[in-house]
Amino acid sequence: MSLAVGAERRPTRVEPVTLQGRFVRLEPLTMAHVAELLAAAAGPRDTYGFTLVPQDEAETRAYVEAALGEQEARRALPFTTVDRATGQVIGSTRFLNIEFWPWPAGNANQRGLDRPDVAEIGATWLAASAQRTPINSEAKFLMLAHAFDRWRVHRVSLMTDARNLRSREAIMRLGARFDGILRAARPASDGTIRDTAAFSILDSEWPAIRTRLQARLTH
Repeated sequence: MSLAVGAERRPTRVEPVTLQGRFVRLEPLTMAHVAELLAAAAGPRDTYGFTLVPQDEAETRAYVEAALGEQEARRALPFTTVDRATGQVIGSTRFLNIEFWPWPAGNANQRGLDRPDVAEIGATWLAASAQRTPINSEAKFLMLAHAFDRWRVHRVSLMTDARNLRSREAIMRLGARFDGILRAARPASDGTIRDTAAFSILDSEWPAIRTRLQARLTH
């Protein structure tokens, strides 16, 4: 829905930001990344069976345009994933389904009109060369830290195709709790109707998970 003429857009902390760790840098996604993303996706694709990964320039351009449209609507914050060791773009990830809840005035759960209440981490894919490395774990850590420590969200959700056992196991290793299966939740990347395995982390659970992830990345 567009703003009325003369209306002011509410300030928000959901603005493009760079998140950087030891192994990975998450840069704000732009149309300038199309060629690099296409190159990252050009390798082996056998792990992309349950993941939407663009295959040619037209698909990649449409993929980035859609992500930036969601960003403009304040529903998403997309990133390009960069390997710090090489400086190469190796994939993409994003915050999506960002929600601002309408709290009654003075409610203690309202942590600021400019702060989202919940967000999902998803739309993640990596080039084959970057899989099974610390990059994905550190990228998730950086995003979780931003969501809980900067935005102070109440919950972060992580969703995956219920058939994607590899992704489900990776989410569980983060410390997320399995919430259940959402049946016939959305279109799948292979053209079927997808059952979604839903996971979440609550703000009360984040301190222990943060400590555990930090220890894992250090060692």
